[in-house]
Amino acid sequence: MEEKLVLYIEIHQLRTKRLRISQIARKLKISRNTVYKYLNMTFEEAVEEFGTIERKKKLDPYRDWIVTWLQENPSMSGAQILDWLQEKFPDLQVGESTVRRYVKEMREIYQIEKTDEPREHEAVDELPPGKQMQVDWGQTIQKTIDNKDIKLYFIAFVLSHSRQKYMEWQDRPFTTKDTIRCHENAFRYFGGMTEEIVYDQDNLIAVSENAGDLILTKKFQAYVNERKFQIYLCRKADPQSKGKIENVVKYIKYNFAAHRIFSTIGDWNEKAWNWLERTGNYKVHQTIKKRPYEVYQLEKKHLRKISSPLSLTESNPIEIITRNVNKDNTIRYKSNRYSVPIGTYTKCSTVNLQINNEKLIIIEPTTGEILAKHTISLEKGKLIKNTNHARDHTESLDMLKQRVLHLFPTGEASRQYIDEICQRYKRYRRDQLLILQRVAENDPHWIPMALEKCIREKLYSANAFQDVVNYLKLQESNPILEIQVNSTKLVSSIAVETRDFNTYIQRMGGKTNE
Repeated sequence: MEEKLVLYIEIHQLRTKRLRISQIARKLKISRNTVYKYLNMTFEEAVEEFGTIERKKKLDPYRDWIVTWLQENPSMSGAQILDWLQEKFPDLQVGESTVRRYVKEMREIYQIEKTDEPREHEAVDELPPGKQMQVDWGQTIQKTIDNKDIKLYFIAFVLSHSRQKYMEWQDRPFTTKDTIRCHENAFRYFGGMTEEIVYDQDNLIAVSENAGDLILTKKFQAYVNERKFQIYLCRKADPQSKGKIENVVKYIKYNFAAHRIFSTIGDWNEKAWNWLERTGNYKVHQTIKKRPYEVYQLEKKHLRKISSPLSLTESNPIEIITRNVNKDNTIRYKSNRYSVPIGTYTKCSTVNLQINNEKLIIIEPTTGEILAKHTISLEKGKLIKNTNHARDHTESLDMLKQRVLHLFPTGEASRQYIDEICQRYKRYRRDQLLILQRVAENDPHWIPMALEKCIREKLYSANAFQDVVNYLKLQESNPILEIQVNSTKLVSSIAVETRDFNTYIQRMGGKTNE
């Protein structure tokens, strides 16, 4: 609102210089109606209308995060900002329209222009539940944590009736074997398969259309014979046949992948599946006007159940893939969690998985040490835990808490903050305290500032505290970003010439108090 008061003064100053209405509008880049409106107002009316303090907005506590994201990624949409906020602050309850308006306001204040990415939408016939699934591949180029470029590849699946989606990513091109494996994972995710699957012309699955008598690659033909589903192969430039999956591929690229920083393929896939649950399959679809997940609950009853496992085997069916180690010392494989020994998370961030028939072998990548062996579960959402992967209780929680307190600034604020985290995460107090201990030992310089920011923004979580420390370190390494985000620092460091208030009144023809 203060900007409008300044605009009021500028308009009257230009008018005293005998500029015409059109000249003032052109110079200040505003409409002539706005010039007329401001010229017809007295100074008292302008102060009364524009001089009031703005009320606080719901997203003001998250302003720094939003502005930083927009400055780093100017093409981000309001929908993606909402998804990132929900990912970082799961308890935040806010509507998409509120985020969209706030993002628009931040763009105006910080002069962040957006280049719109055009999206195409195809009108296609609606199909009955369980009838069809569409599949396609895509690729993106992402920035790594080392600020290097890496090309990533993904395969996407969508149920044509409900729009329920699934995807998997790799840091190398897909092979036919990868494609078959991802089909199996998608069928498990959906809880079955459709009668028909639609593909683009891709050399991973097809050799030739052969006038309708499709010639498939040898491996994929054997897979189709095993699973017994029908194939519909689209012609080139035929988006009407697979418009749903083309829109899904764009949605994945521009809502999930755009602007994200890549660390490991395991972490990337984990975030992708969380995005599906939070946004991709939960947000209301604009065509069917329903949440895909809700429609899928009805469609999955019409899907064909699949036999497991496949009888297609090779002479030495050993596959090695990479997975991230979660903070609770587990890894995720095919919708289940498998335990690793306590302390693995702090020692190595990723592990190799070796799949040999029905066995899952977890290997430390640098030494080759076998960390754990599990029998692969065919269920979903299970925790498979070895009995020897128990927590070390040699140190009491009270002793650990006291050690963390000694690493934090002396005072009641530190004690209350740590007490609040322990209260909110009763079952995971030890994990939370260990994270705080590690952060405080590695980055002691940032602890006081991070503590103050977390208390002010009510971020009571060890992981959030760690994120804030990383955010503060990023600001120091990029001072331009700090000045742009913390505009109050910029204003306070600039000496502004001031004039007596009577000068403005005289310019507008009013009487002074002298």
